Amino acid sequence: MLQAVGLKKHYGEVVALKGLDLKVEAGEVFCLLGANGAGKTTTIQLFLGFVEPTAGKALIAEREVRLHPLETKRELAYIPENVMLYPNLTGLENLRFFVALAGKAELSDAELSATLERAGLARAAVDRRVGTYSKGMRQKVGIALAMAKKARVLLLDEPTSGLDPKASNEFSELLEEVKKDGVAVLMATHDIFRSKEVGDRVGIMKHGELVATMSTADLSHADLERVYLEHMHD
Repeated sequence: MLQAVGLKKHYGEVVALKGLDLKVEAGEVFCLLGANGAGKTTTIQLFLGFVEPTAGKALIAEREVRLHPLETKRELAYIPENVMLYPNLTGLENLRFFVALAGKAELSDAELSATLERAGLARAAVDRRVGTYSKGMRQKVGIALAMAKKARVLLLDEPTSGLDPKASNEFSELLEEVKKDGVAVLMATHDIFRSKEVGDRVGIMKHGELVATMSTADLSHADLERVYLEHMHD
């Protein structure tokens, strides 16, 4: 569903990504774990088509992002660290607007409200202005957009940063919901605990390279932390 083949990105003499090979299947959550500057966000940006690769390919649903930017964007949803919504519009109005942009204007308000509730937003919040929402609530609107759009790929960049433990746990439950829909999820994160909780596989990135890939079923939290810290030593 989502694949990197020899993916490289250079910014002048700075090598941000050194040749990434990665595949994320439908219904799988893959967590990219690493420090700042490891290449996680660059990887996300390449799949979004925000930047062009220096070499290699980023593929979504077997289409190369560079050659098919519009088609691949239709297949994905993106949730950054801070979801940008219109603060003076309600959660429902924001979802209606962004769903229409995604070509799903035929969805009724009742369907959109039901999707927001499935994404964990309380019914009382659906018609409230987003300017009153917490970060976790804004992320739920982002997940609702992915659900309404029927996105086949979900890209997440530090989605649990700044969330309290309850909101982080709710976000993990939401990822279980999108997995049931067969969505391929790539999550860039610093959060070792959440990577173990939600990820089917974890990849450790360092200096633009994927230095280790592991199944979370084979690891305890302590094991993952130990392996991560071992790789972080220069």
